Amino acid sequence: MKREFLEHPLVGVGGVVIYRNHALLIRRGSEPLKGEWSIPGGLLELGEELEAGVKREIKEETGLEVELLECILVFDRIIREGLRVKYHYVIVDYLCRRKRGRLRAASDAIDARWVRREDLPKYHLPDLATKVILRAFELVGRESEVGLGFARVRRVPLGATAERP
Repeated sequence: MKREFLEHPLVGVGGVVIYRNHALLIRRGSEPLKGEWSIPGGLLELGEELEAGVKREIKEETGLEVELLECILVFDRIIREGLRVKYHYVIVDYLCRRKRGRLRAASDAIDARWVRREDLPKYHLPDLATKVILRAFELVGRESEVGLGFARVRRVPLGATAERP
């Protein structure tokens, strides 16, 4: 699938998996960000819902099955080459809980590992990725402190509010 110099943005999904006070990172094996450490994720397929896309991408890249807990952030990643837009992604990142599986790099990930919060700077993540991961740690910490546990991600019909019960 062509990804460069398109006439419209592509939708990407990412999953921030926090497990035993570690965040899951992958090293990308293809552009954009080839060779860089990142949050697992990739492109949404035509007809695929966001939740299914996140689960598929994490399973493909790491071998893990996850449960989505909460949407953390929706943002644009635009990379220009001169005056032209080389890549334009609209990315939806979710906080995820590991359900099962053994961690292994696969698909377009050339490495995958669990990283402690204090070790994140060693992986030279983009600033926004670091902020998203730190937000995920905050959300998990709040869940532990309050003892409430997250509700499963739920779809809200267009026009309805997404308030929590």
